[in-house]
Amino acid sequence: MANLFPRSSNFLPIKIGLFVGVVGITLALGFTYYGTPKYTRVGYAPDQPVPFSHKLHAGELGLDCRYCHSNVTESNHSNIPPVSTCMNCHEAGVKTQSDALAVVRDAAETGKSLEWVQIHETADYVFFDHSAHVNSGIGCVSCHGRIDQMEKVFHAENHSMGWCLECHREPEKHLRPIEQVTNLAWTAADHPPVMVDGELKQLTQEELGLMLKDQWRIDPPETCGGCHR
Repeated sequence: MANLFPRSSNFLPIKIGLFVGVVGITLALGFTYYGTPKYTRVGYAPDQPVPFSHKLHAGELGLDCRYCHSNVTESNHSNIPPVSTCMNCHEAGVKTQSDALAVVRDAAETGKSLEWVQIHETADYVFFDHSAHVNSGIGCVSCHGRIDQMEKVFHAENHSMGWCLECHREPEKHLRPIEQVTNLAWTAADHPPVMVDGELKQLTQEELGLMLKDQWRIDPPETCGGCHR
């Protein structure tokens, strides 16, 4: 009786096994890369042209984030401060001859810009508006972590699409009074008690967030068109 299948079909199980193995390895490698901090940039802390300490400036000295990032409430991006912002203090008696500031002084004299290394970067296909978030009660700390405790700034959150959607679906977990947006140490426990059913009550973060969400009519988009334009 003639064979119904050609001799080459004997190798079909091996070919199928190899195909499944290659696909499995590819998926595993893809997940390992795209699902780890290496891809999401968590922990990324590049060296900067100036050893600027946010722990000193924002933490110990209490400088408001908006002193340097001045257009964060008005623009879709947070600006990098010009050299003149640094020199407002450092040519007026504050460590004017510090070796660490030599690059800053040189830039001020020559008119050159400092080549800061960007840490928090949004993909080109994603539209993110800083002003929309800051003016809606989302604190800097929610996205950037405790910058005021960082000697050297690092990427604290993964900023993935799923991470963003978690906040869009439950913004009450992050909403705070507008005047506390740049207060990185603020928590709901610092908010004055609120009158609820005739009694003063210290609200939890979610309770306060729900109240603000209702008052301000916060309704973040959850569709693709909200961020991908």
